[in-house]
Amino acid sequence: MTDAQSAHLAATASTAYQSALEVIAAVEPRIAEATRKELADQRSSLKLIASENYASPATLLTMGTWLSDKYAEGTVGHRFYAACQNVDTVESLAAEHARELFGAPYAYVQPHSGIDANLVAFWSILAHRVEMPALEKYGVKGVNDLSEADWESLRAEFGGQRLLGMALDAGGHLTHGFRPNISGKMFHQQQYGTDPVTGLLDYDVVAAKAREFKPLVLVAGYSAYPRRVNFAKMREIADEVGATLMVDMAHFAGLVAGKVFTGDENPVPFAHITTTTTHKSLRGPRGGMVLAQEEFAADVDRGCPMVLGGPLSHVMAAKAVALAEARQPSFQTYAQNIADNAKSLAEGFLTRDATLVTGGTDNHIVLLDVASYGLTGRQAESALLDAGVVTNRNSVPNDPNGAWYTTGVRLGTPALTTRGFGHDEFDKVAEMIVDVLSNTTPGTNKAGAPSKATYNLADGVAEKVKSQSAEMLDKHPLYPGLEL
Repeated sequence: MTDAQSAHLAATASTAYQSALEVIAAVEPRIAEATRKELADQRSSLKLIASENYASPATLLTMGTWLSDKYAEGTVGHRFYAACQNVDTVESLAAEHARELFGAPYAYVQPHSGIDANLVAFWSILAHRVEMPALEKYGVKGVNDLSEADWESLRAEFGGQRLLGMALDAGGHLTHGFRPNISGKMFHQQQYGTDPVTGLLDYDVVAAKAREFKPLVLVAGYSAYPRRVNFAKMREIADEVGATLMVDMAHFAGLVAGKVFTGDENPVPFAHITTTTTHKSLRGPRGGMVLAQEEFAADVDRGCPMVLGGPLSHVMAAKAVALAEARQPSFQTYAQNIADNAKSLAEGFLTRDATLVTGGTDNHIVLLDVASYGLTGRQAESALLDAGVVTNRNSVPNDPNGAWYTTGVRLGTPALTTRGFGHDEFDKVAEMIVDVLSNTTPGTNKAGAPSKATYNLADGVAEKVKSQSAEMLDKHPLYPGLEL
């Protein structure tokens, strides 16, 4: 695309958003104002939340259409509502782009979120591994044909299955068997962690745990593990114990799509089922998606009515647009820059004597241990926000402060890479973060006792860091040419 074409599209998008906000303001002006303010806030802050990004104007505009008005429960060509031919087109295109982008035999683009995608995957595995054998045993075609006694027996089998996933404090996700989450309630679950010294996955330990526990489902993938995973080894472990390998690649899907993760580090050829979000490093709309090998395709295709209700047709359309964007050669350059910038950020911290979980990164995540600053993750997160640096607190392995206050801060490079930040800027970002944390001390509660939430940031530091960040942000404007 030429500079002139880019300028024309930016001007067109600007007009589109101005018109849309004018229409919204005529009904509820406070919503229009909050929308304008959100853009202003995002433009003026350093977004380092690893699970956030900036979708393209084309992707965002796709969501604001009358496709939102259509019910389309079911699947392509087999809907429970009439007049779904245009939704069929939208869903087919999104699934086609997903299959081609990831080299997957099958793609299901209806899930509304990553958690929905994981629920579809879990219940698809249960249907394939538990329900189908039971139906064959009882000589019936579907669960509605079972006798009440046989149905009760099948329900009991559903409830007794085992799941082995990565522990939350080791970098796993809530949906990987965390007990308060539905995944920890629907399965008899155990978790694997990381090496207590290196913080790295030990595949021999995972294999030993799998042999002992014998799970039906082995979950791989992460939300706060700053290293790559060998999915060939995870599949070997799953095969040895007869488990189904499910990989949650929500965080690093963009690095898979962009061919940064290839070979054994690409989960799609090795996993029976792969789930993902479509935002984060993939830079699409907020939503979920399931990729599957052929043997699980029919089960996943029953996501509605098995788990989901009506799909969000306007979001599926936006997924198609974002996935089409990710199939362009420029996306591979972007994905590589995400990984390169994460290394630059990590090196910037290490040269300033900060402590990183695993000592660095191989992906898009840097996990900063803030214990050396005498802070909790919540105190660090809040102090950084005062300085215009948007992060999120996160557990570290064996976190002494638990999952609420934490001892870590998770940082990610996808969003600022979208804005055009490179090595020098990320080194500067590390310097600014260290400056804030070094000048923050723990506070006390109203009774004067030490508090894990309150903090004191030295005078002038927030203003200095905001000034430094503004200089960088001005060089890399967000949605250039879009004026509201």
